[in-house]
Amino acid sequence: MLDVKAGDDASFELLLHKYRTPLVNFLNRMVRNPAAAEDLAQEVFLRVYRARKQYAPNAKFTTWLFHIATNLALNALRDGRCRQMEVSLDQPGHPGAEEPAAMELPDRGPSVEQQMIARDRAAVIRAAIHALPEKQRAAVLLHKYHELDYDEIARILECSESALKSLLFRAYETLRVRLAPLVTPPMA
Repeated sequence: MLDVKAGDDASFELLLHKYRTPLVNFLNRMVRNPAAAEDLAQEVFLRVYRARKQYAPNAKFTTWLFHIATNLALNALRDGRCRQMEVSLDQPGHPGAEEPAAMELPDRGPSVEQQMIARDRAAVIRAAIHALPEKQRAAVLLHKYHELDYDEIARILECSESALKSLLFRAYETLRVRLAPLVTPPMA
């Protein structure tokens, strides 16, 4: 980013290439709308480019980048600019996903039944994360999916590390309760 600040446009292309996919994935998990996630990612990189002259390396570049992305996603959700895609717990997978084609040759991978169970579990987990309050959802996504440490997440969400730990504790406790049926077999 310091090269971008110095006027090197090729370095910006490198940043765009390196961080675009993780950023779009994060934004899609936040707003649950692939088209809106793409638009928001474009806005994030536009803001990064516009702010290049004022950039100060006070934190990691990724912290600054995800801070911008989180704020844009939260604002878009609050303003209603992102119509979120609904996740049904009755239907496996995610909306718009195509079913994999059946194979006629024996496969050493997971069976169709195992794949369906895994897809159902993933849909339930996604729905549970999506049902969290926005800040809790952002904290969980940054912590678990992007593996950022507490200090980076606290900077992104503009809170103290102890407030972040409390936020994550509440989020994980909520998820533990909501996802308990996945680990506890139903009573016969």
